[in-house]
Amino acid sequence: MGKETQMPRKQEAKAGTLGTFAGVFTPSILTILGIILFLRLGFVVGNAGLGITLIILILANGISVLTSFSLSAIATNLKVKGGGDYYLISRTLGLEFGGAIGIVLFLAQSVSIAFYCIGFGEVLAGILSNETQILPQLIAAIAVAFLLIFAWLGADWATRFQYLVMSILSAALLSFFIGGALKWDANLFIQNWGSTPSGLKFWAIFAIFFPAVTGFTQGVSMSGDLKDAGKSLPLGTFLAVGISVIIYFLAAVVLSASLSREILINDYGSMGKVALFDFLIVAGVIAATLSSAMASFLGAPRILQSLAGDRIFPFLLPFAKGYGPNQNPRRGVLISAAIAFATIGLGRLNIIAPVVSMFFLISYGLLNYATYYEARTGSPSFRPRFRWYDARLSLVGSLVCLGTMLAIDVYSGAIALTILLAIHQYLKRTSARARWADSRRSYHLQRIREHLLAAAKEPEHPRDWRPQLLVFSDDSHRRIQLLQFASWFEGETGLATAVKIIEGQGRKMLKMKAEVEDELLRDITDNNFEAFPLVLVAPDRTQGIHALIQSYGIGPLHANTVLFNWFENLPQIDHSFREFMYGHRLKTAFRLGCNLIVLNAEQNKWTELGEIPSHERRIDVWWWGDTSSQLMLLLAYLMTRSAAWEDARIRVMAAGFSQETDPTVEGLRQRLEDIRIDAEPEKIDASNAAAIASHSSDASLVFLPFRLRGNQPLDPFGEPIHPLLSRLPITAMVMAAEDIDLEAEPEKGKAGEIAKALDAFEDAESKARDAKKDADKAASATEAAQERLQQLENKATTDEVDEAEVAALKAAADQAQEVAMQAARRSAKAAAKAESAAREAEALGVKLSQTDEEVTEAADPDKEV
Repeated sequence: MGKETQMPRKQEAKAGTLGTFAGVFTPSILTILGIILFLRLGFVVGNAGLGITLIILILANGISVLTSFSLSAIATNLKVKGGGDYYLISRTLGLEFGGAIGIVLFLAQSVSIAFYCIGFGEVLAGILSNETQILPQLIAAIAVAFLLIFAWLGADWATRFQYLVMSILSAALLSFFIGGALKWDANLFIQNWGSTPSGLKFWAIFAIFFPAVTGFTQGVSMSGDLKDAGKSLPLGTFLAVGISVIIYFLAAVVLSASLSREILINDYGSMGKVALFDFLIVAGVIAATLSSAMASFLGAPRILQSLAGDRIFPFLLPFAKGYGPNQNPRRGVLISAAIAFATIGLGRLNIIAPVVSMFFLISYGLLNYATYYEARTGSPSFRPRFRWYDARLSLVGSLVCLGTMLAIDVYSGAIALTILLAIHQYLKRTSARARWADSRRSYHLQRIREHLLAAAKEPEHPRDWRPQLLVFSDDSHRRIQLLQFASWFEGETGLATAVKIIEGQGRKMLKMKAEVEDELLRDITDNNFEAFPLVLVAPDRTQGIHALIQSYGIGPLHANTVLFNWFENLPQIDHSFREFMYGHRLKTAFRLGCNLIVLNAEQNKWTELGEIPSHERRIDVWWWGDTSSQLMLLLAYLMTRSAAWEDARIRVMAAGFSQETDPTVEGLRQRLEDIRIDAEPEKIDASNAAAIASHSSDASLVFLPFRLRGNQPLDPFGEPIHPLLSRLPITAMVMAAEDIDLEAEPEKGKAGEIAKALDAFEDAESKARDAKKDADKAASATEAAQERLQQLENKATTDEVDEAEVAALKAAADQAQEVAMQAARRSAKAAAKAESAAREAEALGVKLSQTDEEVTEAADPDKEV
């Protein structure tokens, strides 16, 4: 024995040595052509009839074929390393799904070793004619110990053993098909075509047969031992699936034409009665069970090794070690053998078997979904060399797997899914950052693109308003407070971006920009804030604010609110100048359409707030009945959606109203009821800042409107605001730049304007059509009258005519012409109104359909009517 070596983390293990035939085709087809083919296919044909059996074969192998398409696409899109299904799923759907499927697949394949070996033990015990119940288990345990030797030596030795098994299977199948050709009976074929009335139900028979097709991904488990996985996996898998499908179809046909239904149902060894040499069938059964067990013995430890190497479960780390140049997972081999021995000793395989089958179905479903997910991301990196792939095949494959699970056994499927989701949730809460890039970020970027384009097509509406914040801060320790405050009232509905503007020019600023971005990112990640970092280099702060607010965002997503810190320490010497410059920047943001929020939170007050439990907190909103008041009330409500403020009370302090517009408390309470915000209204006779300070000194947080005169921030009474702030607790000063409609109905806003414009256009369009019809009808009547009058006048040159009739007809023609002219004028007016309505609709951003444009063109008043 050589020395075991730790699998390198930053350096790949030595390239595999197995090719397509030895590494993919052989383990896959030997697992597919297993015990179901030799001991249960006759039972399926006898109960279901050949016709239904062929349908079962098509459905079961359809899952294999669809999954093979997905496997081929994803295997030719990235370099597949050790771990097979686990590797492909984890590198696409992420470590949570990958880790969950890795664990359950490892367990399922380890238990499968015991299944196949017990099948071998039952066959051998039957040959020995021994009815002792424990003998099959003893034989199975010996078989596991025998296969353990090959698995311990490595894939190369196991492959040599599989060549021997392949030879025996080939001889057994050849003997069966020759015997079937000699015993062909057309009458039996016809009799066995239909199913028996007393036979098993379709899905019960399907469940018996389905394990036959669960071995086609065995080659994927050997991916780390392949020389060229991208080439070998698609080719070897499709060859194994294709040849096995042909063999199963032909075997079902031969059985139906060689034996009676009674023998097929009651004799599990029916293939031996058809074969030319029945002992070869017995040898084939033994070879098939051992080969399937060997394939699982090779696959399970490699899944565990790959899972351990990714450090998803720290307790599995020892199993990442390998032996020799190919990193043979000997520790994984030992644990797989231990699970197999335990399963054999347990003996209750019928309880575990359905759940294990479900794990395989889940893995196929997830493999299909992972490929569809990867393709659906639209990522330029998804460039599979497999030319016959279509993403819809993968989606169908995943849905078929899910449907099959539910159809076979709802309870077993539910247990398997519960186990998988439990592991997924555990990893979601406990796992560290993945050591690889999966496809989830590409998926999110694609969804962002689609959703932004969709949102841009819809008109803005007050009901859609949510805070899109630019959080300005220069000091790191105060930035934490500001980001914390932003996270409270952002309410998991908007977006926050931590901003810092660096004043300066030149190349040196680029390095400084990168350093400040790292600083912002650390502040965000270390405190678990949901925000983005953004650093802007500008000649001065005012220009930076101008550039940032105008350029921030994409499509319909843009900043609507800016959040600043108030001065921490305001020296008396320069406070006037600082307030002036500060107010100038506030006014710049306000003029660019952003709501202003200025937080005054001294460190001692912030510390005191942290000691107040949620149910004892109170938010005071000073209500002046303007747009800033409505914004403050909405922000206060959003704060109560965060855990820190969910039990806090909101008190609405109505102040600053004249006698004519003085609202009653009941009116304000009704207003709060209408806008569905739980708050306590209170009428305050506040005429100066002292009243505000006296009423809100014991609040946890105060929302206070402010104004700008020139560039100086002022309190609601037009006085400098700094003296008032020093007497209040933590205060958020608010100045709204937009109308926040808390009672907005779906029909209001731009959507309502567009609907109104479209209604006006449709009404005008309808009137224009009717008017044109009337004009056309009047014109036709005029032409008919003039034509008749012309006929009489022509007749008057040769014959005598009644002059009274001519005069009457001439009067009728004149009247018809007058009616036609009036109808034409009405049509022209209606057409002009329709065109005007169309222009108004288009001015609101409505794109008229081609039919609408044709109608408007037809109703053009410039056209001749």
